[in-house]
Amino acid sequence: MGDYFSRDYSGGAFVLFGRDHLVSLALILGVCLGLIVFGRRIPTRARPAIRWSMLVLICLCEGSWHVWKLATGDWSVQVMLPLWLCSVTSWTMPFLLVARSQRYYEWAYFMGIIGASMALLTPDLTIYGFPHFRFIEFLLLHGLLIIAVVYMTAVEGFRPTWHSLPRVILAANLYWLFCGVVNPWLGSNYLYTAGKLPTPSLLDVLGPWPWYLLAMEGLGLLFCLLLYLPFALRDGMRHARR
Repeated sequence: MGDYFSRDYSGGAFVLFGRDHLVSLALILGVCLGLIVFGRRIPTRARPAIRWSMLVLICLCEGSWHVWKLATGDWSVQVMLPLWLCSVTSWTMPFLLVARSQRYYEWAYFMGIIGASMALLTPDLTIYGFPHFRFIEFLLLHGLLIIAVVYMTAVEGFRPTWHSLPRVILAANLYWLFCGVVNPWLGSNYLYTAGKLPTPSLLDVLGPWPWYLLAMEGLGLLFCLLLYLPFALRDGMRHARR
């Protein structure tokens, strides 16, 4: 049992798009599709319990990562401060799942989904394959971030507007610049402003530093527009029927 929490795991490395990775992605996708198709059938009285359950699981996943890093002697300010996009979203999820803030929903819908999706598609898990703690915690946390946003959209009726886009893009760029200032001071690489991931990722096809930063900016805008597209199409169809 101890090997599943070991820093030097010998049970098998993570395989990008291997069986365990693909099964995990399929499970997350299946839950999201189930919420989209059947979510409105969830009784209103059950919804607060579902939101609280997701919040507790998200906090447990993020918190247990810190505990594990401390226990294995691998915690450092260069890596473990809550400055990663998904860490910021994880710790601020009470604004969405408890306070039900529309403004925070906009951030979670765009930046939460983009950040978690990129993490799920190219996890930085190195030697930690299934069933190691780190594999389960990582896939569960990032899957829950997306599931929580899909739940609030499909079940609770939240949605972004055109006005959401400039607000989120401005906030994301300010946060990106903040990390760009903090990284040289800490010797860190939050939001990858100082270099690429050591493992395969989308950044590998975007050119060398610093040019890939400009490509990230363009891709971020493109992904935001794609995430808004379903709502734009639905609004357009409703307008055409009038």
